[in-house]
Amino acid sequence: MRDTTIHRSASRTGRAGRASQARGLAVIAAAAVGLGGALTPALSAQALDTSDTPDFGSSVKIYDPSTPTSTIQADVDAAFNAQLLNSGAQFGEQRYTFLFKPGDYDRVWANLGFYTAVAGLGKNPDDVTIHGAVNVDSGWNAGDEKNATQNFWRSVENLAIVPEGGTDRWAVSQAAPMRRVHIQGNLTMGPSNQDGGQGYSSGGYIADSKVDGTVSSGSQQQWYTRNSSLGAWEGGNWNMTFSGVDGAPGNDFDRSYTTLDTTPTTREKPYLYIDGDGKYHVFVPSLSRDSRGTTWPNTPGTDLPMRDFYVAHPGDSAGTLNQALEQGLNLFFTPGTYPLDAPLNVTRAGTVVTGIGFPTLTPTNGNAVLTSADVSGVNVSNLVVDAGTQNSDVLIRLGETGSHNDHSGDPQSIQDVFVRIGSSIQGNATTTLQVNADDTIVDHIWAWRADHGGAPTGWDVNKGATGVEVNGDDVLATGLFVEHYQKHEVIWNGNGGKTVFFQNELPYDVPDNASWQSPTGAGYAAYKVADGVSSHEIWGAGVYSFFNVNPSVVADRGFEFPDNGGVRGHGLFTVSLGDVGTINHVVNNTGGPVPNPAGNTSPSRVANYPG
Repeated sequence: MRDTTIHRSASRTGRAGRASQARGLAVIAAAAVGLGGALTPALSAQALDTSDTPDFGSSVKIYDPSTPTSTIQADVDAAFNAQLLNSGAQFGEQRYTFLFKPGDYDRVWANLGFYTAVAGLGKNPDDVTIHGAVNVDSGWNAGDEKNATQNFWRSVENLAIVPEGGTDRWAVSQAAPMRRVHIQGNLTMGPSNQDGGQGYSSGGYIADSKVDGTVSSGSQQQWYTRNSSLGAWEGGNWNMTFSGVDGAPGNDFDRSYTTLDTTPTTREKPYLYIDGDGKYHVFVPSLSRDSRGTTWPNTPGTDLPMRDFYVAHPGDSAGTLNQALEQGLNLFFTPGTYPLDAPLNVTRAGTVVTGIGFPTLTPTNGNAVLTSADVSGVNVSNLVVDAGTQNSDVLIRLGETGSHNDHSGDPQSIQDVFVRIGSSIQGNATTTLQVNADDTIVDHIWAWRADHGGAPTGWDVNKGATGVEVNGDDVLATGLFVEHYQKHEVIWNGNGGKTVFFQNELPYDVPDNASWQSPTGAGYAAYKVADGVSSHEIWGAGVYSFFNVNPSVVADRGFEFPDNGGVRGHGLFTVSLGDVGTINHVVNNTGGPVPNPAGNTSPSRVANYPG
């Protein structure tokens, strides 16, 4: 029988529940008692309801093995066909999430368009098996019919796929993660029309996954694979980076491969599952160091019952969401859009803020959408953030400026968070993500100042100076995608930082070099390590130019490091897309210019810096 019990935070049982209850009551009491002990209206705030069997909203469809496959197929087809060659789809408000309870599912062919998520509800990927395909290809997007370079904002997680014909296709670009997936066959990541001057793709990210057969990168310009197991890998273009991957090719930057045996620090993203009694949980995997391969089937971690979450729905205000946080609850966002006139203020260690189906948060008052205190274990994932029309100084801030507590045993983390400066909104934000907390894990983000959108874009329209600013020490980024910002795209001020995989396009719309001049020369290096930093290391990183507004624009370098011997780079390159615009050097004054004499969008490479 389905458990429909509703829980209030003040009546939760068990040690964790009592602790959360005490925190919540203490906060409410502190807010309610004014000077002289007088009660304020805050005391009347009623504890928010929670449940182990929440309503995930009308955008979420949940199946079990008894569901007719014709019903499932009709649902996924309806979601896809509504978007096919629809010019409003890319920046629309539609959201589609398909969740599969444990079991086997006969032939389902799921084409995934924008804002579409497919996930299993088992504890392990092999608990849910789909026969058929979870498919992404080219030819779907209005205005980009010949390529897959705009296949953004979709995901597949926590299931097994037995691909029809032996090969599954995942021809995605940015913001399209594959996590905890078992491909029982081959996987190709290029579209079906690749070659012949078309079928380009620009991904991508895979983590904690297993492919029994061969992975073919095809036309992918770059790709990052982390902590996975592959039967084999074939193909390469500019930057194929691997860390902690069984079956990865050996390190060979001449062939585009940057390979690390292990990943320095990992904590896989929290995921939703259902137990045998029909109750939902969020599982938070444990921290791991120098790890390799998948975490499953015996993923260590912490199990959080759904009653420890406030399940948010569109229409919930920042006040309601912050009340939930003050009660000691975690947050779980359902699909939809959330205008926020104040930031979500995370102050409790170990708080999880996550969701399903690309929930989209937008500031309405020049505010941030989320800030965290300098505490351990805060975990933020599965969000889209759209900058608002009123400029925000920062959109997401982790930790507090100038505070340096040690979180090495339980770091904050941000995973699968995708931020847009410009979309259907002409957004503005000075800094997208500011990381102040030491030891933070930044695992697969896309910070994107839009080069196109549902609303007009332009140099003086959607303004964004910097994508990522790191002030904390010992911060690790794995899968850092940052594009089109108007000054340094990444500024790294903390010591001991590491980045494994970086992808960047410089801003397309620079009007001229007079408008784009840094203190050290022409243009702004995309990845700037501050002069006072004594230790930093980066692997598998590329900076691209496409100055289509004014192809005569020049950037002096893609990367800018202090020359002190402690700041090092491996597998660095620059490329001029279509030979449009010039980058003179790869890092500092090392590395030749692009376009280079070979032309044809050939990269300039620096295998190691300093050499």
